[in-house]
Formats: sequence, C-alpha cells, structure tokens
Amino acid sequence: MTAAQWLLVVGWTGLTLYALLGGADFGGGFWDALAGDTRRGMAQRRLIDQSIGPVWEANHVWLIFVLVLFWTCFPLVFASVASTMYVPLTLVALGIIARGSAFAFRKASTELWQLRLFGGAFALSSVLTPFFLGTVAGGVASGRVRPGLARGDLLYSWWNPTSVLGGLLAVGTTAYLAAVYLTADARRTGKTELAEDFRHRGIIIAVVTGIIALGGIVVLRADAPRLYAGLTGRAFPLVVLSGLGGLASLALLARRAYVIARVTAALAVAAVVWGWAVAQYPVLLYPDLTVSGAAAEPSVLRATLASVIGGMILLVPSLLWLFALFQSREATK
Repeated sequence: MTAAQWLLVVGWTGLTLYALLGGADFGGGFWDALAGDTRRGMAQRRLIDQSIGPVWEANHVWLIFVLVLFWTCFPLVFASVASTMYVPLTLVALGIIARGSAFAFRKASTELWQLRLFGGAFALSSVLTPFFLGTVAGGVASGRVRPGLARGDLLYSWWNPTSVLGGLLAVGTTAYLAAVYLTADARRTGKTELAEDFRHRGIIIAVVTGIIALGGIVVLRADAPRLYAGLTGRAFPLVVLSGLGGLASLALLARRAYVIARVTAALAVAAVVWGWAVAQYPVLLYPDLTVSGAAAEPSVLRATLASVIGGMILLVPSLLWLFALFQSREATK
C-alpha cells in the first residue's frame, strides 16, 4: 500500500471512531429532548450527563483529526467539499458550539428557565448537527461535489434525496448507539429502571432506523446509482454485516445482554461507514478524482504518516485509559 492509501485508511478509521463515540454523544442529546419535563426527565438527563460529561471533548478529537488529515493529505478533496458544502458545514460548526456551550452552562444553572433554555439548545443542536453531517456525507457519496472550488450546486449538493436520507440515518444511528450504550451505563450504576427505559427506546429506534434504511434502497437506486451499484456489488458483504449486527443487537437488547449489545451495535454502524468507503474506492470525488490523483506531495504524505504513527502511540493508550476510568462503577457514582 502507498502512503496515501495508508493515510486514507487511518482517516476513515478516525471517521468511524467519531461516528461511534461522538455519534453516541449526539444521540444522548436526542434522548435528552425526549426525556420529558424537568421533573420526570431528571433521572434520564442525569445519566446522560454522567455518561457524556467525562469524554465528550475527547470524542470530538476524532473530528478534528479527520479534518486536519484530509486538509493536509488530500487538499483538493478538502477544498472541494468545504467550498461546495459550506452551508451545512457552517450549521454543523454552529451546532457543535451551541451544543457544547449549552451542555456546560446547563450544569452550572440553578434557575428553572435557564435549565430549560440550555437544555433545549443542547437537545436541538444534538439532533440538527448529525443531520447536517449526514447531508454532507450524502452529497459526497452521491457525486454532487465535483473537484474544484464550489463546483457543485450550493443548495442541491446537500439538499437532495440521498442527502436527506443520510441526515435521517445519521440521527437514527446516533440515537440508536446512545440508547444501547446508556443501557449498560444504567445497569452498571444500579439504575435498572433507566436501563429498561433505554432498552425499550433502543429497540424502537433500531426498528425505525432499519425501516428508513430499507426505504433508502429505493432512494439510492433512483438518485445515486453509482453508490447503489457499489453497495450492492463489492461492498455488499459489509451491508450484510451491518444488517446482522443490527439484528444481533436487537436480540441482545431483548435478552438484556447490554455489554455485548454495545459491540454488535458499534459493528452495525461501523460496517455502514466502511461499506460507503469500499463502494466508492478508489474514487474520492466523482467522476474520476482517485486517491492517487487527490493525494498531496509524497514528502508531505511521508511526514504526515510518521507524525500520525507517533501521535497514535501517545494518544490511543491515553484515550483507552480515560474510557476505562470512567466506565468503572466508582467513576460514575
């Protein structure tokens, strides 16, 4: 494999981790919005705060990592997407800022109106941000971002059937991941009632998201035929793996095997992310911008790859230690 291919794999791994970790944070905000009024929803919101609080900033490291990596190693792809998709990307940035600020301010608020204001901002931005991220992914995957500055339509590039499908799937999968993760957190801390609440919610959102995904087959066939051909061709094993992971997590939730359900739920989502990559490879932007054609100078790629390897040696153990600490029973009391 070339340096460009290795860096693409590393970048896509970072994107997958952001979908699994940062996505679950967004999903927590989704359930925060549906927790009920201030009194009825207090226990659920407290569990969400306890689960997200220690790690939400660390989870967003992966988004920054992916952006910097593509900016450095595939500058034409980065410039093309950023210039064509600047409307949804701006909304994503505003949503992340509003969400983080509201999450922090809510924890320090004492007045009821403040709690409602910041809670509403946190919940709303937690839904809209993954939706707009999904529209960007849908626009890129359906070939609506062309190489060059702002070569795609500034509205239709992200507001089209495939992009809307991507946005809905992003919201559904983040909510699904959060529900599955929160069941285990609730049971580990002795909150069996909350574990049951999130178990039921996880099953419901999994079914709804599955229905959307099945309906999306028709959408992709009509609106993104090249992506459809890739997903039903060489990426089909990953599509099947995603479906099996989703069904397995449903069965495990029904049996209250929450820890293993986390693994199968993550597998289902990761298989979708990698299915997109396999379906489109080696093209990064349609019609014909490939990995080798979009890559930066070899010296830049080699220096970046060396830096990434050195950084991962320091970063990954630290992150694993962080998650291990805050997944212990004592850390969540």
